[in-house]
Amino acid sequence: MNILVVEDDRAIASGLTYSLEQEGFTTVLCHTAKDATAAIEGQLGAIDLCLFDLSLPDGSGYDLCALAKKKRDVPVIFLTAFDDEVNVVMGLDMGADDYITKPFRVRELMSRINSVLRRYQRQAQPKAIVELGDVQINTSDGKVHKAGNEVLLTALEYRLLLIFANHLGQVLTRAQLLDRIWDVGGDFVNDNTLTVYIKRLREKLEDDPASPTLIKTVRGMGYKAGE
Repeated sequence: MNILVVEDDRAIASGLTYSLEQEGFTTVLCHTAKDATAAIEGQLGAIDLCLFDLSLPDGSGYDLCALAKKKRDVPVIFLTAFDDEVNVVMGLDMGADDYITKPFRVRELMSRINSVLRRYQRQAQPKAIVELGDVQINTSDGKVHKAGNEVLLTALEYRLLLIFANHLGQVLTRAQLLDRIWDVGGDFVNDNTLTVYIKRLREKLEDDPASPTLIKTVRGMGYKAGE
């Protein structure tokens, strides 16, 4: 699980990210609204939950929440020094999933994070048929069809395709892809192997593999499926 932490107090931020990483989370840390906006614009597809401080030197956690929720229904928890009802209600009305008042105990924060994540996981019902252009992926039987014709994929090719299909419109870096398919079925996957598998997928699924439209390369960033 990857958590975006936005906190301008560097001492609090340092302790918070350390505690999260001790619990097995990875973190993206920002100290300003400007840096957080850039992270939301470029990395939200890889973020599982956002922790936003309400008061930042150059902006507000409210604005960051609105931006993140506009792009994707990502879980948001506010960190606030204000415990008055007006601020709490305003944050929840903007789509935040929970809030916690500073100073807080680490165990309480972890409990709230896990509770919000469980709620989202229950809401995310997997679709039996996932579509990517004219490609249909039947997740119940693991079969893939293009324009009505079955396409035979290896287990790792299928896993890679499913990752793209479940992150439509999101840019995925090579590192993120490698993390998700690492050692699937006992196969060793390195950077060069990933290149080969993406090439094979394009050959099997694209109308013109030399000019891919289903799995596109985003120069300097990674790959994106869909719009």
